[in-house]
Amino acid sequence: MPDIKRDKDREHRIGMEAVVDAYGSEERAMGWYYYVADNCNFPFKAKCIAERRSSPLNVNDEVVVSDAAPAEECEREMFVDIEWGDRKLSVPLSQLEGVDTDDETRQIIEDWHYWAKRGYEF
Repeated sequence: MPDIKRDKDREHRIGMEAVVDAYGSEERAMGWYYYVADNCNFPFKAKCIAERRSSPLNVNDEVVVSDAAPAEECEREMFVDIEWGDRKLSVPLSQLEGVDTDDETRQIIEDWHYWAKRGYEF
């Protein structure tokens, strides 16, 4: 059962902007990749809202998101690059919430959270 109630407007936007004309998992992954990469206004500040075993971030850590992760990192879920010490690290977008982001970036992050919480997959 999905963690979140169905939102017709969000479903329509995702269908028309993120996964439009995507008929398989690879096409859906690439649709999401370009939706995030082309429409988020990088860089932006973000806060960790959930811990993941695969990520060094702790809840409430603040980071700067510099870009979408390389496409090959986003074949199963969306990742973004953050500045981590003196290197770049890719972390799951579902782990982050924008901090003082513009409306478009906030909407895209929320769209991804909605997609993941509804249990949708590529």
